[in-house]
Amino acid sequence: MSEPYDLAIVGAGPAGMAAATTAAELGLRTVVLDEQEAPGGQIYRSIERVARDHPQRLAMLGEDYAAGLALVRAFRACSVDYRPGSTVWQVEQPLGILYSAHGESHRLRARRILIATGAMERPMPLAGWTLPGVMTAGAAQILLKTVGAVPQGRVVLVGCGPLLLLFAWQLLQANVRVSALVDTSTPGARRRAARHLPTALMAPGYVGKGLRYIRVLREAGIAMLDNFEHVQLNGSERVEEVVVKRSGATERLAADVVLLHQGLVPNANLGWALRCEHEWNESQRCFIPRVDSWGLASQAEIQFAGDCAGIVGARSAEHAGRLAALESAYRLERIDATARDAKARAPIAELRRHRRIRPLLEALYRPGDRYVAPEQDDVIVCRCEEANAGDIRRAVAHGCPGPNQMKAFIRCGMGPCQGRMCGLTVTELMAAARNVSPNEIGYYRIRPPIKPLALGELAALQLE
Repeated sequence: MSEPYDLAIVGAGPAGMAAATTAAELGLRTVVLDEQEAPGGQIYRSIERVARDHPQRLAMLGEDYAAGLALVRAFRACSVDYRPGSTVWQVEQPLGILYSAHGESHRLRARRILIATGAMERPMPLAGWTLPGVMTAGAAQILLKTVGAVPQGRVVLVGCGPLLLLFAWQLLQANVRVSALVDTSTPGARRRAARHLPTALMAPGYVGKGLRYIRVLREAGIAMLDNFEHVQLNGSERVEEVVVKRSGATERLAADVVLLHQGLVPNANLGWALRCEHEWNESQRCFIPRVDSWGLASQAEIQFAGDCAGIVGARSAEHAGRLAALESAYRLERIDATARDAKARAPIAELRRHRRIRPLLEALYRPGDRYVAPEQDDVIVCRCEEANAGDIRRAVAHGCPGPNQMKAFIRCGMGPCQGRMCGLTVTELMAAARNVSPNEIGYYRIRPPIKPLALGELAALQLE
């Protein structure tokens, strides 16, 4: 096997790209493995092609999207081994990385690994969410960024979070007929979030931007509804309406397309598979890896940066990536502590500035209990194995102590998504049923391969 890389970075989003450029400047031999065919991550997906071929779409997606172009260009210009279309499916000790690229599996070694796999949308199981015509807002946004496709007919957005507001605004720019935005945040969220407003105003531009989106949506005549006791999606062959209930009254919103979103959570399966310690973050309502300010995990050779270490946003992720690269260089004895700390001052200051918005956002857009742990027993939770909320509650009643044992009861979490679409919901449902904290329940034990892999590809892997 060839000489190991100094640093292997998994993911080419804001954190991964910033870490790569910093590592290259510090002389680290670096490889970047990313599933996508071009850098940018989810937030800046397809930005090079959009900027080059579709300037109108670039303007439609907004200034925050366009701001990623400079980072992508800096990444392209730096001297790292960039391997697009590469899906990491296992990490062995001592730090052997197995990955799939273009139908073949490969192995490389590295002295250190930086996980920068970003975020994914939090599952939002509610009645009717498996109907045709229902998808996540993030998936619809990917279609807009990559091919300029937009939903047709009457569109209703359901959920909570900054992305929901942003995407509603982007759809308006694309002349899509948005009928309503149904906010499912925890009741009283605005009141609880208000105490964080003074701190949030010190973050660069976030509050003003959010208020501008809300104003534009209201001026466009989009119904913005909140404080509901119940939301469900109805339809026979496909979704036809969103039904909302509050104070004994029922409203029916006709819909051809429903876009669901209730915030982002870390894309954490690689960290779980490496047995890095994780802990429940009540503010973000998800598990996050236990890391220090440099992104160091419970295993000394592993670091996390960006949203996979806890949701921080694109700009914060970029600065976290730079800090992680500095710490890697220090651990590899390429710079001393004095040089590391001097170079870290600017990204630390920027990280603090951008993170000032987080307490407000996390209080304002905290998902409602009934949308993370559905009250109706017939709501599908594990789409792969068709296990519903009632199945999970009955398993708990029969003595099932945790998510891993749940697999033996009802196969929940054993499908091709490997728990990504049900893991947090199962934890929340079990915690509620047993009246304990999600931290006590825990999460699935993730095993490699962490992404689906063809047996022929595995068999053809050259073992050394």
